[in-house]
Amino acid sequence: MINLELPEKLKQTQQMAQQLASGVFRPISRKYDAIEHCETPEELKPVAQMMAAMPRGGGKKGGSSESIKNGINMMGILGVEAMCWGDVGLMLSIPGSGLGNAAIMAVGTPEQKEKYGKLYCAMAITEPGAGSDSAAVATTAVAEGDEWVLNGEKIYCTAGQRCDAIVVWATLDKSLGKAAIKSFIVPRDNPGVELVRVEDKMGLRVSDTAALAFNNCRIPKDHILGSAEVGDTEEARKKSFGGVMQTFDNTRPQVAAMALGVARAALEITCDILEKEGVAADYSKQPYNSTARELEVYRLEADLEAARLMTLKAAWMADNGQPNSREASMCKAKAGRMGNDVTLKCVALCGELGYSERTLLEKLARDSKIIDIFEGTQQIQQLIVARHLLGLSSKELK
Repeated sequence: MINLELPEKLKQTQQMAQQLASGVFRPISRKYDAIEHCETPEELKPVAQMMAAMPRGGGKKGGSSESIKNGINMMGILGVEAMCWGDVGLMLSIPGSGLGNAAIMAVGTPEQKEKYGKLYCAMAITEPGAGSDSAAVATTAVAEGDEWVLNGEKIYCTAGQRCDAIVVWATLDKSLGKAAIKSFIVPRDNPGVELVRVEDKMGLRVSDTAALAFNNCRIPKDHILGSAEVGDTEEARKKSFGGVMQTFDNTRPQVAAMALGVARAALEITCDILEKEGVAADYSKQPYNSTARELEVYRLEADLEAARLMTLKAAWMADNGQPNSREASMCKAKAGRMGNDVTLKCVALCGELGYSERTLLEKLARDSKIIDIFEGTQQIQQLIVARHLLGLSSKELK
């Protein structure tokens, strides 16, 4: 028998995140969407302090080999979903919650985790000539004495302006492809790091998205994540490109959770509006006795629930030490597409109320679009799933 109920300790986490979303995020959502380019919102600084004081799980219990059941990944999913019900851009703007933090905690040394783990760390992967194909990274890292020298350009770096440090992907030898790609920790104020621009965006306006240039940027030798060994052996992959890529198996379900929160918010607002117009859900009626609007709401609710269950499964597998790369991509692809569909359909169902700024529906629709794109587009997720289903490598199926 399968028990899909959440443990009480996780329900408490969910409730706390929901209170934060409704009490802090929702009231200032429209304000910071209009301001767009600004410093870290003052309202988020106490939130960051509170989150920094919380214990960070590591997937093990009491230092033993026993895996935590429904642990840190599941907790993250529930917290992210609830906070994104309030505002996904504000959630991404909380200091200390950058994607680079996940990479450092996944493959960093104890010293790196201690020094940078609690800072606000962004991740710089995408380049003008290397988007979804991470293996095409052209930024270079050259060893000179006790230092690495980085040169290149990165774009669409979330939190690239406000962060304390950046995890930069660079190649030691372009001819070797992904076997030579490594990750480096670069302090944001390091000489040679230039903020080129901060993007104007369709959605997630409060979350800064930056273009960065690295011009003879010198960092200490010990700022590399993993091993400096270059090769295509299993051990080399774990300590370099492959090791950091596995970070996404944990973070992609969290991106899916963002879509869950945005879609749930849109559906709740839509149902409230329709109910005031006399269109309320009545699940006791047969479908053929329901109106077209009622049927559409039922379809959207079912789509949201399907994405939610897929996301919870991917997180549960990660917490229990089971390989979840396929499931992580599945839930990210499903939830990303679902979020776009639900929010846009909610705008349509509510007519001019949905399209105007009198509700948050148009903002939720704008915010949802990027969730289907960043951390691997819909097409890339489907490609990863296909490779798993067909048993083919990235070289065999491109």
